[in-house]
Amino acid sequence: MTDAEKETVAIHLAAQMILGAAKAAGPMGAPSGPIYAAMMTEGMRLEPYLAIVDMLTRHGYITVKYDCIHFVKDLV
Repeated sequence: MTDAEKETVAIHLAAQMILGAAKAAGPMGAPSGPIYAAMMTEGMRLEPYLAIVDMLTRHGYITVKYDCIHFVKDLV
C-alpha cells in the first residue's frame, strides 16, 4: 500500500469515527472537543481534524452548531 493510499484510508476512518460519534450522540450532538481529544491520542493533529470536519460539513454529512457535531447522513 502506498503512502497516499494509507493517507486516504486514515482520512476515511477518521471521518467514520466523527460520523459515528455524532450519530451515537443523538439530537443533542457530540461535542467536538472530546472527539478531537480521542483522535489526538492516535496522532491526529488539529488542522487535519478541522479539515475533515469541514469536508463532512460541506458535503452535508454533519452540521456543527455551538461546537457540537450533529449527524445528518452516513457515508455511502
